[in-house]
Amino acid sequence: MPDREVTCIRDIIYYQYAKIIGKSAFHFNDGREAKKEEYGFIKKRFRALKDGKISWADILREDWQQIEAPMECIYCGSTENIQREHLVPQSLRICNRCSSCDHIQAIHNQVWACKNCNDTKGTKGLYEFYKFKLPEIRDFYDFIPPLAEKKYLKTMMCCHMCANTLDCKDLDGDGKITVLDIDYILHNHPQEIYSNSNLNAII
Repeated sequence: MPDREVTCIRDIIYYQYAKIIGKSAFHFNDGREAKKEEYGFIKKRFRALKDGKISWADILREDWQQIEAPMECIYCGSTENIQREHLVPQSLRICNRCSSCDHIQAIHNQVWACKNCNDTKGTKGLYEFYKFKLPEIRDFYDFIPPLAEKKYLKTMMCCHMCANTLDCKDLDGDGKITVLDIDYILHNHPQEIYSNSNLNAII
């Protein structure tokens, strides 16, 4: 579960990113270990991101990491049938600009994946895919490859900005704010979000 200070989509995006910073800074294998050993560090980074005291690097940094990475599946490590995979589905239609948006259609939103993982992920969001991929692990979101998650979070920040949902709370209506709320707009048009029973989810 996210920290109690995480109350909206913007917060959960920054919280996930703060965990990636923690994993990198202390060379942890996953987010679960980072939270256990360096929760205070993660909390400070989250607050600094939220308050605008620090900012994440431009996504070009991850684009270069992607270019320099081995041509293998980011999800399973296979080197067979490798293709470009769009982290945020190309079919996303938050607004009429999505079909030509560089954040969605260009390298910012791409990683290497094998055909099997690409087909399995389909139109799922990254967190939906890992929930499906690791059904027995409660904190499945702590085992996503950092490069994929960083690119995804930066892209979805732009998508939620376009959808005007960054300050929304529990979009999927399950009673709590989780990473799956980040993915919610991939399958639900913003107009539907504001007109359905989730009106009480808006701050």
